[in-house]
Amino acid sequence: QVQLVESGGGLVQPGGSLILSCSASGSTFSAYAMGWYRHAPGKQRELVADITTGGSTYYADSVKGRFTISRDNAKNTVYLQMNSLKPEDTAVYYCNGRRGSAYSWGRGTQVTVSS
Repeated sequence: QVQLVESGGGLVQPGGSLILSCSASGSTFSAYAMGWYRHAPGKQRELVADITTGGSTYYADSVKGRFTISRDNAKNTVYLQMNSLKPEDTAVYYCNGRRGSAYSWGRGTQVTVSS
């Protein structure tokens, strides 16, 4: 299975931007569909964005038009560009990789949107 490590979280003011990165190792990254999930206190974990092996993308309605998911198979990395951030985007963001019935998760990175 692929091992995943997220980075790029932090504290940002409303309206600001962040780029999250998820680096993969241990398996063939290009064969994995990749996703970003988030989990806020008191809420269920939510799929934020997803990108298939062919590059097709999905976005939750709450982030559509503000977030962009992309992948660089040469660097074994998936990115989440987050613009126009809102306080309700505050959560721990997790990277997910899936290939068939195999799922891998990173440990998460905290994103806090606050003035």
